[in-house]
Amino acid sequence: MKIPWKKMLQNVSFMLLLLKMCFLFGQQKVIVIDPGHGGKDSGALGIHGLQEKEVVLDIAKEMIRLNKTLLEDNFDIYLTRYKDTLISLSDRTQLAKRLHTDVFVSLHCNASPTYSKGIEVYVHTTDNLYSKESIALGLSILQESTEKLGFKKRGVKFANFQVLRETVSVFPAVLVEMGFITNVDEADYFLKPKNSKAMALAILLGITNY
Repeated sequence: MKIPWKKMLQNVSFMLLLLKMCFLFGQQKVIVIDPGHGGKDSGALGIHGLQEKEVVLDIAKEMIRLNKTLLEDNFDIYLTRYKDTLISLSDRTQLAKRLHTDVFVSLHCNASPTYSKGIEVYVHTTDNLYSKESIALGLSILQESTEKLGFKKRGVKFANFQVLRETVSVFPAVLVEMGFITNVDEADYFLKPKNSKAMALAILLGITNY
């Protein structure tokens, strides 16, 4: 039976579309996790000798492990630093750009002389193509990390941080302040390895939901 040429074209077009969809859905999203500070820059100093640079690196490394073990390598995750070294802010953002990043998440811990607590997420102050995307990403991470872990929700806020300023025009970018290590309860939380895993998983789920 001879198939009409128009029908053949339709079939070919459908197959090409199907292959394109399979290719797109098969691609891993590139996630760059930026553990703040490092080296001589310890970041915030908390109770029980906690140092921000160590807390954020532990959680970033845990995100890599959980992505492999629980999420079956759903993401292609890179860190801006893998050990206790100081990387300049411009080098961090340049790395993310070279990797053609889909999502950029900078990890930090808060500090305050008052009894402050909770998690807050920052996005850049500009209004461009990825501003709304960044807000959506921030809200998703905030929801997972507060509702699942019981932290106070301090909201999504705006700031002119360099790592956000140099990335938000290229891809969605957020900076997550994962609690106050100067707060007794939250400092105690981060002293337990299982809680670092919980925080890492919550952020990963926030990225996944976004």
